[in-house]
Amino acid sequence: MLRAIMSSTPAWDIRDAINLYNIDRWGEGYFTVDSKGGVAVMPNQDHQRIPIADVIAEARDRGLGFPLVIRFQDLLRHRVKTINRAFAAAIEEAGYKNPYRGVFPIKVNQLREVVEEILDAGSAFHFGIEVGSKPELIAALGIHRDPDSLIICNGYKDSSFIQNALLGRKLGKMVIMVVEKIEELDHILRVSAEVGVEPWIGLRVRLRTKGAGKWATSGGENAKFGLSTADLVEASRRLHEAGLADSLKLVHFHVGSQVPDISTIKRAVREAARFYSKISKMGHQLGYLDVGGGLGVDYDGSRSTFDSSTNYSLQEYARDVVYNVMEVCDSEKVAHPTIVSESGRAIVAHHSVLVVEAFGSIEKAETRAPVPATVGAPKLVQDMEEICGEHSPLHRLENLHDAQQIKEQAATMFDLGLLEIQDRARIETMFWEIASRTVELCRGMRHVPEEVKEVETALADQYLCNFSVFQSLLDHWALGQLFPIMPLQRLNEQPERNATLVDITCDSDGKVSKFIDILDVKDTLPLHRIAPGERYHLGFFLMGAYQDIMGDLHNLFGRVTEVHVFLDEDEDEGWYVEEVLEGTSIGEVLAMTQWDTKELVRQVKSLVDAAIKGDRLKPNQAMRLLSNYEKGLKDYTYLSFPEK
Repeated sequence: MLRAIMSSTPAWDIRDAINLYNIDRWGEGYFTVDSKGGVAVMPNQDHQRIPIADVIAEARDRGLGFPLVIRFQDLLRHRVKTINRAFAAAIEEAGYKNPYRGVFPIKVNQLREVVEEILDAGSAFHFGIEVGSKPELIAALGIHRDPDSLIICNGYKDSSFIQNALLGRKLGKMVIMVVEKIEELDHILRVSAEVGVEPWIGLRVRLRTKGAGKWATSGGENAKFGLSTADLVEASRRLHEAGLADSLKLVHFHVGSQVPDISTIKRAVREAARFYSKISKMGHQLGYLDVGGGLGVDYDGSRSTFDSSTNYSLQEYARDVVYNVMEVCDSEKVAHPTIVSESGRAIVAHHSVLVVEAFGSIEKAETRAPVPATVGAPKLVQDMEEICGEHSPLHRLENLHDAQQIKEQAATMFDLGLLEIQDRARIETMFWEIASRTVELCRGMRHVPEEVKEVETALADQYLCNFSVFQSLLDHWALGQLFPIMPLQRLNEQPERNATLVDITCDSDGKVSKFIDILDVKDTLPLHRIAPGERYHLGFFLMGAYQDIMGDLHNLFGRVTEVHVFLDEDEDEGWYVEEVLEGTSIGEVLAMTQWDTKELVRQVKSLVDAAIKGDRLKPNQAMRLLSNYEKGLKDYTYLSFPEK
């Protein structure tokens, strides 16, 4: 734990907070700490700042509940422009002979407001959409407006999917259906003939190159999507046989999401470019090479090949894609294709911040009056008292080992009925005092013993947070994905506690006990002790990819409330909330799980009537309770705390 600051320690300042939470590295120039000790957002990476504390205050004034998602829409727009400009710069630098035409994969964040903002920001770059299911295609056909941008259709397809893609073609849209297995090509050709529309077709190549990180299995030779080399040759033959050789427009590959190592991307791009060139020479007028997703986000700021990081920048990624495609195509004497990428995570991750309120903590070494021993306390208590009174640094490890042994003996004696509860409580209280002192005595040592590190982790507080890990942080629970987490206030004060975070679900897995670190994964997060009456807010950052859409209804906690924030162009430091989307109510989540709320009210009313007749409730009291029950159906699913 972080304990009292030694008198020789320099005064704490904002730069210390930025370094402690590694903001300058994972923040990509979008986040900082302001002079008041709060986190501020710079959506355009310039002087315009939005203090998150001010957005929180605005949300409270509007009566909005927490947890709360804040979307910084200008930041989202900046990400779209940044990735397009990175490719444009790489193309110009290399003398590449065709443009970049990115698409946003809707699966990364299907929320309408997010997709609309991306398409609007990308209109100048003819930025399109990638879909992987029928619902996504239906949405894309309605929202897509630019005839010069692409709609890429990935995933397995049935007749309805194909028919709607062909409808897009009839409407003048550049819709490309990517074939995932050889039988799918026959299906597309058959439905196209029935509808009377010539399809635009892409082939997904199953590369030998395999990705890395948590999503590595989505690529490589054993991936569930894609065509083998033999399949590619057969697909070419069938297209020629059908007289549709020119319908083949695109070659596609995907090595996995969040690829941490640029060398993996280089190998995959070169391999795919070789396939593109060879297929072009088989009599097809290809025009597009889709390098798929994989562009990572540096969640921990380590700039390494760790799963939650990347050892490359966006600019390096764009240059490597362009140069490697160009080099292979030039060697094959094939025209440069238009480069397509599906970099969703890198576009949307930064724009979304989840704000969670910590409403209490459980401290192992709490500052409270010592538990008095019973009369004639056993020798174990006396032995622990003797160790507790020993403060010599020379015996710190010996004292810790002895205290651990006594604590275990006390638990055994208690189980056998040989130790009173007061004596066990006193022993445990003294043990945590000894453990805390041992950690402090070992702080600053060149080599801290493993048992001391374990004790330090065990001493961590548990901060109780009003949110659901399963709803809002699913990748962390399911895959161990790390996200930057830090307090949003009091950053001009040194945090004095180390903690893990627990949510309000009735599940022991509803916790966060792994945190980003520049060299490794930390087991605890430095936080401040919550002051009496304080609303202590934590920010979960880089949350815009997948987390918004993948949560379930575990414990019937629904979607959280969100606000969309824009910079005010007329004011240098101004901003405004453009839209509020209320979180799911209790009645709504019950309806989603087939509960009839009207029937529930009727059943409760019958029970209330019976209680009145049985003289267990007075009529006015009963009606008040029934009214509270009905009002409860309209409440936010998360906890609601009164104003302090």
